[in-house]
Amino acid sequence: MSEQQNTPGSEEADARQEAAEYVVDRVESWDEGAQPETVREDLREGMAEAQVDVDEGDLERMAKDIHDKGSTDTPEVG
Repeated sequence: MSEQQNTPGSEEADARQEAAEYVVDRVESWDEGAQPETVREDLREGMAEAQVDVDEGDLERMAKDIHDKGSTDTPEVG
């Protein structure tokens, strides 16, 4: 029998990362130029709906980036 290439839980980690990327993309498109507080709340709500835990500092950074530049990097959520 061959060994499985994926480690246990890696598919779940990939799914969480993909969900986080989707949330960021959605908020970037809807909230570009919005106040950082609004962007942060939308990111927080989206991540909660996707059942993805993101550090408060990352949410703050992403909200500021989206407000200032219209885009941000998605944090590693594995």
